[in-house]
Amino acid sequence: MNKLKVGVIGCGSIAKRRHLIEYQQNENVEIVAVCDIVPERAEELAKTYHALSFTGYKELLAIEEIDAISVCLPNYLHAPVSIEALYSGKHVLCEKPMATSREEAEEMIEAADRSGKKLMIAHNQRFVSSHQKAKEILESGKVGKIYSFRTAFGHRGPEAWSIDGASSWFFNKEQAFIGALGDLGVHKADLLRYLLGDIVEVAAFVETSAKQNTEVDDNAVAILKTENGVIGTLTASWSYNASDNSTVIYGENAILRLEDDPDYSLIVQYKNGETVKYELDKIQTNESGGQTNTHVIDHFVDSIIHNKTPLISGEEGKKSLEVILAALESNESHSFIKLDDLINLSSNA
Repeated sequence: MNKLKVGVIGCGSIAKRRHLIEYQQNENVEIVAVCDIVPERAEELAKTYHALSFTGYKELLAIEEIDAISVCLPNYLHAPVSIEALYSGKHVLCEKPMATSREEAEEMIEAADRSGKKLMIAHNQRFVSSHQKAKEILESGKVGKIYSFRTAFGHRGPEAWSIDGASSWFFNKEQAFIGALGDLGVHKADLLRYLLGDIVEVAAFVETSAKQNTEVDDNAVAILKTENGVIGTLTASWSYNASDNSTVIYGENAILRLEDDPDYSLIVQYKNGETVKYELDKIQTNESGGQTNTHVIDHFVDSIIHNKTPLISGEEGKKSLEVILAALESNESHSFIKLDDLINLSSNA
C-alpha cells in the first residue's frame, strides 16, 4: 500500500510536539511538506523530517501528491485555510476550536461535503483510555441514572506552552477570538457530549483576571444542561499553577472519577461500598510524563485509508464549538442560553 502523503501548515508547538511526531510514528504516513510564515521554523522541521519547506500555505496546497494536511494555525485561520485545502483535494485535520463562528464551521462542513474529503477536528479527549472506559461503564447501565457532573481543564496558560511564549497569538483577540474557553473549554465540551449526550442549555461567567495586556478570557465557569436533563459545571482556566484535567460524574449507583487521582486514571465508587481503581494510560498533558500518543493522528489516517467517518467529524466539532459560543453569549447577555435559540438566531442573522 502506498503511504499517505501529508503536509503540516503551521510549525508552532502543537505541530512540533504532537502532529509531526505522531505522523512520523505512523507507518502508513510520509511527511512531504511543512509550512510556516517564520522561515526558520519551517526549515528546521523540514530538515528534521526530510520534507519540503514553505512560507506560504498556498504553495503547499498546490502539491498534487499531498493527500492530507494538518491545520495548526491561529484560530482565525482555521476555517479559511481548511476550506481552501478541502477544495484543493486534501483531507483536513484541523486543530480546535475548529472555527471562530458557527457560520465558519458550517462552511468547513460544506467544503468537506462538496469536495468528498475528510474533515476531522483534533479533539483528543475522546481517545483517552479513562474516558473510553468510562463511556463503556456508562453505556452498560451499571451507574444507573446520571444526576450531575463537574469537569475542569486548567493550566498556567499558553506562555508556558506556545512557541512564542507571552507574545503568542493566543493572547491576541483578533487572531485567537477566544481564550481559555476555546483552548481548553471546548475540549471538555466535546468530552461531555461524548460521554453524556448533547448540551442543550448553557449559563456562564467568563473573565479576564489572571493575564495582563489581553482581552481574551483566562477563566470561565459554565453551567450546562444535557438533552437528558443532566446538569453540571465546566471550568476552563489559564491560571492554575498545576494542571487539572479531571471529570467527575455523579450517578444513581456510582461516582466516576476520571483523571482525578495521580495514580489511577479512573476510579469508580459504587453505592454498595465497592471501589474499583483502573490503572490506565496517562492522559495527554503539556508536561513530561503524559500520554505519548494522542491517537488523533492515527484515527485521522485510519479514517482516510479505510474511508470511514472520523469520530470527531466537522459536525461533531461544530456542536462542541456551539457550547462555547453559547457560554460567551450567556456572559454577554447575563442570561441562560438555549442552544436551539442561539442556532436559530445565527441562521436568521
